[in-house]
Amino acid sequence: MMSLLKLSESKWRLVLSALLVCAIVFESDAKEEKTTRGRTSTPKKATNKRQRAEMVKAKTKLTAAAQTKTSLTQVLGRGVFKKVGETLSVQTGDTLSLRCRGKPVQWSVPLYVEEDEGRLVIVQQERFSLLTLVNTTVADTGEYTCFPMYCEDKDCRREYNKAIKVFIFFPDPRELFIPSSSHYEMIQLRSNWPTVLPCQVTSPEAKVTLHREFPPGEVSVDGTEISFNSRKGFTIHRPRPHHAGVLHCVAALGNLRQSSTKYILIYVNYPMAPPAPVIQASSSSVAVGGNLRVACSAVGERDVFIEFNWEYPGQQIGRPLYTEETTIPVSEEASRQQFQSVLQVDEVRDVDQGTYTCTAQNLQGAKSVSTTVKVVPKTRKLSV
Repeated sequence: MMSLLKLSESKWRLVLSALLVCAIVFESDAKEEKTTRGRTSTPKKATNKRQRAEMVKAKTKLTAAAQTKTSLTQVLGRGVFKKVGETLSVQTGDTLSLRCRGKPVQWSVPLYVEEDEGRLVIVQQERFSLLTLVNTTVADTGEYTCFPMYCEDKDCRREYNKAIKVFIFFPDPRELFIPSSSHYEMIQLRSNWPTVLPCQVTSPEAKVTLHREFPPGEVSVDGTEISFNSRKGFTIHRPRPHHAGVLHCVAALGNLRQSSTKYILIYVNYPMAPPAPVIQASSSSVAVGGNLRVACSAVGERDVFIEFNWEYPGQQIGRPLYTEETTIPVSEEASRQQFQSVLQVDEVRDVDQGTYTCTAQNLQGAKSVSTTVKVVPKTRKLSV
């Protein structure tokens, strides 16, 4: 009894709010179930094994079908529900109540909400799950997802293709952007992948523009090269070197104008695929005391570095690695060049016999190729 008295007033309000909403939803579902039972005719009693088998089969299908009928609604009051669309706006400070129909289901919420457990309560009822979030703030803005679960005995997994998502805005007249703990954020511009600048606003009505620090000015957003989505921010669909630099977003709503975190964009020319190396030895067999050269080459895009690594028999006795690396432009294609690494083994010994493996690696991955070299005894010159 003493432990209950120690609960803070805010926690009491949270618990009472959750219990009240659960009672409202449960009462509504009970009415629906009662009405449904009144409309359903009494099934005839199965008299043989075939009929019983068909009933079991039908029941299994019904259970599976019931699991797939997932719906997401907002609880507005006693017996009052509203089906949510792609977005939803809830005033900061208000209580958010979402009901996801299904058994069982799981929730995914923004990271800030997930870490602040004191304001979030999730209750799983027989046929639905209820999410309640109290004392809402602008930082709660983000995507809320309900995942129906597919269960076999005790093994359950999320059905991602049947998930229901809603992006919820929590507008605040003093905050247009979701708060961030850092003033600068480093973002890598990959040449082969769209880049997102997460200028997420707290109100879908805010007008957002993109600006460059140097030279100062507004960046053109044409919807093709660069586009904006209030739920994500700005997307650079095909990053190029001229997109690099320091950028920030500016949001305006009424008389309020605010700037976002500054984004430092660094351009990295990513290759389209891992390298495809080719290996060739100066000879497949080398006499003791002779010299061996093993060349490994790969063609790649310009300004995309390819790194070579070697494995060779002499490693077992600590023989040092000597390589010579070069880069040669490909005459037929100005945008491509050939990278080559040559492993040099002087004064070959018996321990140098075996497999030589070259691994070529770029930002997309690595591939290895091998060749085998045989060491033969040194031939003696016959005296005349």
